Amino acid sequence: MQFINVEIRKMEERDLPAVMEIENLCFVAPWSKENFLNEMDNQYANLWVIELSAEGTAKQVVGFSDYWQTFDSATICQIAVHPGIRRRQLGSALMDEIINDCYAKRVQNLTLEVRKSNQIAINFYKKHGFKETLVKEKYYSNGEDAIYMMRGVDIDG
Repeated sequence: MQFINVEIRKMEERDLPAVMEIENLCFVAPWSKENFLNEMDNQYANLWVIELSAEGTAKQVVGFSDYWQTFDSATICQIAVHPGIRRRQLGSALMDEIINDCYAKRVQNLTLEVRKSNQIAINFYKKHGFKETLVKEKYYSNGEDAIYMMRGVDIDG
């Protein structure tokens, strides 16, 4: 299928069924619908969806992101693309949207935590200018360590 329209926009409650499907496919400890509703009410949270459509078809949410901004720093909580449509630069488009939004808001640093075992995600973040800064031991509920990563929010990362 040839996609002719890609749109990134603020997440709305009507997006939750598609977001929940992606969430459940992508994460070891997925959030609940209530988690997302609370996040949508959080003044610090910035939630985005990426939609695709082809000629003659309805738009379809295929990914989402969530980051918190506090003063001049921001933390990525989640970024995910439906597993059936990965490797098409959609995650990169979401990441670029986050970085550009942070840049416009004069954010200085962007951080995140990622499971130590998630080498695909770690490589993705490195591709986008993040550097490993420390290990948070037993960070996740299953005892797995997290890699704490950071990048500056400027044109060159």
